Amino acid sequence: MIYVTRKAHFNASHRLHNPEKSDEWNRQTFGKCNNPNWHGHNYVIEVTVAGTPDPDTGYVIDLGALKQIISEHILEPCDHKNLNLEVPYLRGVIPSAENLCKIFFEQIEADVNRTVSQGSRLYSVKLFETERNVAEYCPDRV
Repeated sequence: MIYVTRKAHFNASHRLHNPEKSDEWNRQTFGKCNNPNWHGHNYVIEVTVAGTPDPDTGYVIDLGALKQIISEHILEPCDHKNLNLEVPYLRGVIPSAENLCKIFFEQIEADVNRTVSQGSRLYSVKLFETERNVAEYCPDRV
């Protein structure tokens, strides 16, 4: 099994807030991340594809095609946006790093899996919210 990873970055703002809970609960639970005036991150995303190289190309996936998929489904909708308000597929989602990587995986899975060599597939999405805070969604390892 070979793992191929494409890294990209985007900047976005968000607010961690559960509308089903009280303002006090949200402040205590999310702290500064519950700021009603939002806060931002310089996100780094890593998308990993796993499989065997195509015998004709040597590729698990054409990295140019993977770059385009990430750009279309993640960077264009999210870069320099408010994740709570401006990204339709994130409406109603608490935009924690954990939730974001799962949703990003779901957004790109079909296109990635159509593009890869035979027997390869989207393996994981890892999202760096900061240099020290990272979440990864990898459904095959659960």
